[in-house]
Amino acid sequence: MLCQCCRHVTEDQQFHWPKKVFSSMQQSDLTVVILSTCPVALYKTPESTCTLRSPFLRALKTNKFREDVKCSLMEPPNIVDGFPAAVLSYCQVWQIPAVLYQCYTDLPRLDPVTMEAFRPLLLLQSLSSLAVDPSKSTEAMKKLMKITEIQSNMYI
Repeated sequence: MLCQCCRHVTEDQQFHWPKKVFSSMQQSDLTVVILSTCPVALYKTPESTCTLRSPFLRALKTNKFREDVKCSLMEPPNIVDGFPAAVLSYCQVWQIPAVLYQCYTDLPRLDPVTMEAFRPLLLLQSLSSLAVDPSKSTEAMKKLMKITEIQSNMYI
Protein backbone atom coordinates (compact mmCIF):
# COMPACT_ATOMS: atom_id res chain seq x y z
CA MET A 1 0.00 0.00 0.00
CA LEU A 2 1.24 3.47 -0.84
CA CYS A 3 0.05 6.56 1.06
CA GLN A 4 1.09 10.01 -0.07
CA CYS A 5 0.47 13.06 2.07
CA CYS A 6 0.21 16.17 -0.05
CA ARG A 7 -1.25 18.55 2.49
CA HIS A 8 -0.02 20.01 5.73
CA VAL A 9 -1.16 17.92 8.69
CA THR A 10 -1.85 20.07 11.73
CA GLU A 11 -0.15 19.15 14.97
CA ASP A 12 -3.42 18.12 16.61
CA GLN A 13 -4.03 15.58 13.79
CA GLN A 14 -0.51 14.14 13.58
CA PHE A 15 -1.24 11.39 16.10
CA HIS A 16 -4.74 10.54 14.86
CA TRP A 17 -3.91 10.05 11.17
CA PRO A 18 -1.33 7.25 11.64
CA LYS A 19 -3.58 5.58 14.22
CA LYS A 20 -6.50 5.55 11.79
CA VAL A 21 -4.47 4.28 8.82
CA PHE A 22 -2.61 1.58 10.73
CA SER A 23 -5.74 0.36 12.53
CA SER A 24 -7.21 -0.68 9.18
CA MET A 25 -4.13 -2.70 8.14
CA GLN A 26 -2.90 -6.18 8.86
CA GLN A 27 0.26 -5.48 10.88
CA SER A 28 1.98 -8.82 10.54
CA ASP A 29 4.77 -8.61 7.95
CA LEU A 30 4.24 -4.85 7.71
CA THR A 31 7.23 -2.61 7.04
CA VAL A 32 6.81 1.16 6.79
CA VAL A 33 9.09 3.34 4.69
CA ILE A 34 8.68 7.09 5.12
CA LEU A 35 10.09 9.40 2.46
CA SER A 36 10.34 13.05 3.36
CA THR A 37 12.07 16.19 2.15
CA CYS A 38 13.26 19.31 3.90
CA PRO A 39 15.56 22.26 3.16
CA VAL A 40 19.28 21.55 3.30
CA ALA A 41 19.56 24.68 5.46
CA LEU A 42 18.00 22.66 8.32
CA TYR A 43 20.83 20.11 8.24
CA LYS A 44 23.18 20.69 11.15
CA THR A 45 26.86 20.07 10.56
CA PRO A 46 30.14 21.67 11.64
CA GLU A 47 30.88 22.21 7.94
CA SER A 48 29.24 24.86 5.83
CA THR A 49 26.07 23.54 4.20
CA CYS A 50 27.30 25.24 1.01
CA THR A 51 29.92 22.49 0.65
CA LEU A 52 27.35 19.68 0.85
CA ARG A 53 26.21 18.10 -2.41
CA SER A 54 22.46 18.46 -2.42
CA PRO A 55 20.20 16.52 -2.48
CA PHE A 56 21.31 13.85 -0.02
CA LEU A 57 19.60 11.32 2.25
CA ARG A 58 19.81 10.53 5.94
CA ALA A 59 17.86 7.80 7.72
CA LEU A 60 16.21 7.14 11.08
CA LYS A 61 14.79 3.72 11.90
CA THR A 62 12.77 1.98 14.58
CA ASN A 63 14.27 -0.76 16.73
CA LYS A 64 12.33 -3.41 14.79
CA PHE A 65 13.57 -2.38 11.32
CA ARG A 66 16.03 -5.10 10.21
CA GLU A 67 16.91 -4.22 6.60
CA ASP A 68 20.11 -2.35 5.85
CA VAL A 69 19.54 1.36 5.33
CA LYS A 70 20.65 2.71 1.95
CA CYS A 71 22.36 5.84 3.30
CA SER A 72 24.01 7.18 6.44
CA LEU A 73 22.00 7.38 9.62
CA MET A 74 21.02 10.86 10.74
CA GLU A 75 23.70 12.36 12.95
CA PRO A 76 22.92 14.25 16.17
CA PRO A 77 21.87 17.04 16.66
CA ASN A 78 19.71 16.67 13.52
CA ILE A 79 16.05 15.90 14.13
CA VAL A 80 12.91 15.19 12.18
CA ASP A 81 9.73 16.95 13.18
CA GLY A 82 6.14 17.24 12.07
CA PHE A 83 4.18 14.50 10.40
CA PRO A 84 7.13 12.26 9.35
CA ALA A 85 8.25 12.19 13.00
CA ALA A 86 4.71 11.36 14.14
CA VAL A 87 4.50 8.36 11.80
CA LEU A 88 7.94 7.08 12.81
CA SER A 89 7.10 7.56 16.51
CA TYR A 90 3.82 5.66 16.09
CA CYS A 91 5.74 2.78 14.48
CA GLN A 92 8.32 2.77 17.28
CA VAL A 93 5.67 2.70 20.01
CA TRP A 94 3.66 -0.09 18.33
CA GLN A 95 6.82 -2.02 17.38
CA ILE A 96 6.23 -1.77 13.62
CA PRO A 97 9.43 -2.00 11.56
CA ALA A 98 9.91 1.41 9.96
CA VAL A 99 12.57 3.62 8.45
CA LEU A 100 12.39 7.31 7.61
CA TYR A 101 14.51 8.63 4.75
CA GLN A 102 14.95 12.39 4.96
CA CYS A 103 16.10 14.04 1.74
CA TYR A 104 17.85 17.34 2.30
CA THR A 105 17.47 19.51 -0.77
CA ASP A 106 17.98 23.09 -1.82
CA LEU A 107 14.84 23.09 -3.95
CA PRO A 108 11.48 24.16 -2.48
CA ARG A 109 9.38 21.54 -4.33
CA LEU A 110 9.78 17.89 -5.15
CA ASP A 111 11.36 17.65 -8.59
CA PRO A 112 13.16 15.01 -10.71
CA VAL A 113 16.58 15.92 -9.25
CA THR A 114 15.35 15.44 -5.69
CA MET A 115 13.51 12.24 -6.63
CA GLU A 116 16.77 10.90 -8.06
CA ALA A 117 18.16 10.92 -4.50
CA PHE A 118 15.46 8.38 -3.60
CA ARG A 119 16.37 5.99 -6.47
CA PRO A 120 18.66 3.71 -4.38
CA LEU A 121 15.69 3.04 -2.11
CA LEU A 122 13.98 1.08 -4.88
CA LEU A 123 16.47 -1.68 -4.02
CA LEU A 124 14.85 -2.07 -0.58
CA GLN A 125 12.87 -5.27 -0.33
CA SER A 126 9.89 -3.31 0.99
CA LEU A 127 9.89 -1.00 -2.06
CA SER A 128 10.79 -3.52 -4.73
CA SER A 129 7.19 -3.74 -5.97
CA LEU A 130 7.33 -0.11 -7.11
CA ALA A 131 9.82 -0.94 -9.88
CA VAL A 132 10.24 -4.61 -10.70
CA ASP A 133 12.54 -3.77 -13.60
CA PRO A 134 15.33 -1.35 -12.52
CA SER A 135 15.16 0.30 -15.95
CA LYS A 136 11.61 1.36 -15.07
CA SER A 137 12.63 3.07 -11.83
CA THR A 138 12.42 6.53 -13.42
CA GLU A 139 8.77 5.91 -14.31
CA ALA A 140 8.09 4.61 -10.80
CA MET A 141 9.61 7.73 -9.26
CA LYS A 142 7.58 9.96 -11.59
CA LYS A 143 4.42 8.15 -10.47
CA LEU A 144 5.24 9.05 -6.87
CA MET A 145 5.72 12.71 -7.81
CA LYS A 146 2.38 13.28 -9.55
CA ILE A 147 0.73 15.21 -6.74
CA THR A 148 2.90 17.56 -4.70
CA GLU A 149 1.80 20.66 -2.89
CA ILE A 150 2.69 22.06 0.52
CA GLN A 151 4.27 19.00 2.10
CA SER A 152 6.18 16.26 0.27
CA ASN A 153 5.97 13.16 2.42
CA MET A 154 5.31 9.61 1.27
CA TYR A 155 4.50 6.67 3.51
CA ILE A 156 4.83 3.19 2.09
